[in-house]
Amino acid sequence: MTGRQRVEQFLVRRLDASGTRRAPDEVIVEEPLAIHLDGTLVATTMRTPGHDFELAVGFCHTEGLLAGAPVTACRYCGPNGRAVDSDFNTVDVHTGGVAPPPARRLGTVSSSCGLCGSEALDGLAARLDPFLDPTPIDPAVLVAVPDAVRPHQELFARTGGVHAAALFDGAGTVLLVREDIGRHNAVDKVVGRLLLDGALPDRHRNPAAFGLFVSGRASLEMVQKCWAAGIPNLVSVSAPSSLAVTAARAANLTLAGFVRDGRATIYAP
Repeated sequence: MTGRQRVEQFLVRRLDASGTRRAPDEVIVEEPLAIHLDGTLVATTMRTPGHDFELAVGFCHTEGLLAGAPVTACRYCGPNGRAVDSDFNTVDVHTGGVAPPPARRLGTVSSSCGLCGSEALDGLAARLDPFLDPTPIDPAVLVAVPDAVRPHQELFARTGGVHAAALFDGAGTVLLVREDIGRHNAVDKVVGRLLLDGALPDRHRNPAAFGLFVSGRASLEMVQKCWAAGIPNLVSVSAPSSLAVTAARAANLTLAGFVRDGRATIYAP
């Protein structure tokens, strides 16, 4: 669906050295999205409306819910089958029952809602093979990525209230950008677009030199999503967590943190 409201305007008071004045200000919209897989609710996430099918499909893929099953359809739905009754805030991803029966994920997905601890790492290693000899990306390209992505962050420029995720190639060319109030949602939107286009890299066949940029910190969940998408390079403008570093090393995935102002810290492999 197109045309969803993504920014709302409020009358605010601005304070500066010259005093106080009233002025309009744009604020990013935040609404819940209920994600179903073959009719079963698997998660509810707070997101910025737009690219909802990508978000739902990307979430199901990066959480391992599809288990390789092809997505046959993606639809808005609601009470009595009427999408308008849910204000287009419910999406059902269909595989025709080919995907394993999903278990409902309790609670609302947040920026820190991923799996935790050694059990999480064991689970990832069980379902995702490490990258084998991924094509490296020149460090000079990695440190230039944030500046390349910035002109594409239209919602951030307007509101300052969203994260960005971007796919880039080995030359640093930005191929796809998505923005969302949740950094994990922005990543899932990128992954979902790739899956729907049949363009996910194959991590079993010497992955091409693709990377994923994230505008927030590099958590375990960010590494998980990158690993599941077959993208062997993760660039973050902020810090990684210890679990993210451990997972990236287990995946043989390049993890670069504090990538800004022409500098970076490489934590893995």
